[in-house]
Amino acid sequence: MQDNGFLRGVHGFERQLAKLLAIILAAVIVVASLQLVLFLGADLLDLRVNWTGEGLIGLLDQILVILIALEVLQNLTAYLREHVVQIELVLITALTALSRKVIVMPPGSQKDGSLLIGLAVGVLSLAVAYWLVRQSHIMRMPSRREPAKGFPEQDP
Repeated sequence: MQDNGFLRGVHGFERQLAKLLAIILAAVIVVASLQLVLFLGADLLDLRVNWTGEGLIGLLDQILVILIALEVLQNLTAYLREHVVQIELVLITALTALSRKVIVMPPGSQKDGSLLIGLAVGVLSLAVAYWLVRQSHIMRMPSRREPAKGFPEQDP
């Protein structure tokens, strides 16, 4: 088999698999969103739910999980559109996932210093990596050195 034919086959397989994963993930996001709405509706009617404590943390957890799944779906669709993995999207998804971990941290885990230091190092590392990637994109943007040209004259 020739290298070009083999590479075309691998590329086609990658695209089909990415499409299948996007469809599966979209279905999971729809089901998770429906579950969130149903459970939230039931919890809103239940006056025993503490919305200033665990109830709110649980709701934020579910919303952030759906948001992370949406970001992964965005990564897949960006790959299908542009045939490259967009590092900015991957870093933002990872930063959202790590931030979720910090936000929904169970009570009492704040006493584990190594966990807090690890999460802090992770968040800081991802934030710096994202900033560096953004800076490299800004520096590569072409600058305009000549005035914009007008529109071509239209035929009468």
